[in-house]
Amino acid sequence: MNTPPELLNRGLWGVMATPFTGESLAVDEQGLRNLIDLYREAGAQGLVLLGVFGEGAQLDDAESARIVEIALEHAPGMRLVLGLPDLKTDTAIARATRLLAVCGETKPALMVQVNTNDVDELAAHFAAIHEATGAGILVQDYPVASGVTIPNDALAAVVNASPFVVGIKAEAPPTAVAIGRLTSLTTVPVFGGLGGLGLLDELAAGAAGAMTGFSYPEALVTVLEAFDRGGFTAAWEAYLPWMPLVNFEAQAKVGLAIRKSIFVERGLFDNRAVRPPSQVMPDELIPLLSAQLAAVNESGVL
Repeated sequence: MNTPPELLNRGLWGVMATPFTGESLAVDEQGLRNLIDLYREAGAQGLVLLGVFGEGAQLDDAESARIVEIALEHAPGMRLVLGLPDLKTDTAIARATRLLAVCGETKPALMVQVNTNDVDELAAHFAAIHEATGAGILVQDYPVASGVTIPNDALAAVVNASPFVVGIKAEAPPTAVAIGRLTSLTTVPVFGGLGGLGLLDELAAGAAGAMTGFSYPEALVTVLEAFDRGGFTAAWEAYLPWMPLVNFEAQAKVGLAIRKSIFVERGLFDNRAVRPPSQVMPDELIPLLSAQLAAVNESGVL
């Protein structure tokens, strides 16, 4: 009997943005290393590469492979999850096979989006990817990216029929409702995302942590530790100073550009560039971003 893949650890998982540089928007390898250092020093459990906010669908095969290589080289021993933007089974398997070939003996999990609300078809989709790769599957329920909405009970049924699932990333609002239902019906860890916007309610509903690329991951680790130590009230107190910035960064369509702009201000990236179809940082938000960061620096919360 094959041993099921190891479940993802409770805590923060850093969703990696992909930094670009120059007029050609080449992958900024040093910026990527800087971001890995930020998550590692913050105490993240692992890294999620090539996700939606990592612009995985806008990277070619060579760029994707190089990003995985850098993570393996620069964060040895850290667990990795590789995002698959493909909704079709055959193309997802092909991409996964190419990425895993870079990994050698390391066995990352694969983040696979829900691609249908048909229980049997979805279970077959996950099973085919696992059987072709041997990788554990992190189920990503993110209707904004996939265009697919599935009832929580149906998703739980698929997960319970799939012993190779190592976690669920629940990003279908209301996320606290989804997480509460999924944690009551399954035994795998369920993580919130969406920049940490619903983190407090998600933790109260049973979330195992946060899987997000919020620009101050050390703040989210503090919130998670406070929750484990003192429950909702302690987490509320730790989270409150960050709520304005979390909300600012979570703005629709421009959230990635805001996040990259903050990484520039933090000295991690040298360029806030995004690739189409992502929207660039609006000029109107630049002074507001400066005000947000000034407030964070003046608050003394870090």
